[in-house]
Amino acid sequence: MSQTFRAACLQLNSGSDLAANLASVKRMVTEAAGSGAQLVLTPEYSLMMDGSGRVMREGALEADGGATLVELQNLALANKVWLLVGSLTLKTGEERIVNRSYLFAADGTVVATYDKIHMFDVTLPDGKVIRESSSYHPGEEAVMAATPWGKLGMTICYDLRFPHLYRILAQQGAEFISVPSSFQRQTGKAHWHTLLKARAIENAAYILAPAMCGEHPGNRQTYGHALIVDPWGEVLADGGEEPGIIYADIDPARVAKIRNMMPSLQHDRPYTTAMLK
Repeated sequence: MSQTFRAACLQLNSGSDLAANLASVKRMVTEAAGSGAQLVLTPEYSLMMDGSGRVMREGALEADGGATLVELQNLALANKVWLLVGSLTLKTGEERIVNRSYLFAADGTVVATYDKIHMFDVTLPDGKVIRESSSYHPGEEAVMAATPWGKLGMTICYDLRFPHLYRILAQQGAEFISVPSSFQRQTGKAHWHTLLKARAIENAAYILAPAMCGEHPGNRQTYGHALIVDPWGEVLADGGEEPGIIYADIDPARVAKIRNMMPSLQHDRPYTTAMLK
C-alpha cells in the first residue's frame, strides 16, 4: 500500500475572463504546492464560468486545448504536483461542446481525461431552468487513472447524484474519487454534504471535491464548501463560502482497513424485480 500524501482542493470564483481565471488557478496551485500538496484539484469550469450557454460555447477552447492546455501542463511540471483540472470546456466540431476533466502527472503529461456523463437538466426550487444537454455533449465512459498513491476515479458535479457510477469505480479498485463541481447554491444547501458523505461511506473511498463559490456572470450562484471526505464519512476539510484552498493528508491504508472491516463492495448480488400487480 502506498504512502500517505497531501491533497489540496481549490475553491474558486471564476467568471467569463479566461485569462483572469487562469491567473488565479496558477497562483493557487503554486501556493498549494508550496504548502506541501502533492495532488492538487481544481473545480468544474475552472477557466470559464458563466450562466449563459452561448457564452460558454463561444469561450470554449479548441478541441486539443491549444496553448491553454500547454500552460496547465507546464503548471504541473513547474510545481512538481499531480494536477487534476476539474473541467475545461472544449469545442467538438459540432454545436455542443464537452465538459472535460484532465489529470496531469507531475512531469506535465496527460494521464487521463474524463467527459462528464450526466447532464444537469433541472428546474431549481426557485423555478430557474438549466438544460446542460442543450450546450454539452455527454460523455459515455467511466474513467479511472493510476496515480503514485493508488487508483483515482474521475467524476464531475451532477454525476454525484448517480451512485452506480461511483460503485463501478470502487468495484474496479478506485480508492479516491474526484468530484470537481460548480454545485448550485440552492441544491448545495440541501444536498451537497449529504451526497458526498454518502458516496464516501457506501464505497469506502476518499472523496475529493473542489468547488466553485459565490456569484458568477449570467445569474449563476454556486455553493462553495469544497470538501475532502474520508472513507468512513468524516469530513476532513471544508472550504466554507469564500475562495481558498483546503488540505488533507490522505492515507491509502485507511481505505483498505475500512474495506476489510466493512466489505460491502464484495456483497453486491444480482437480483430480479418483482412487479406488483
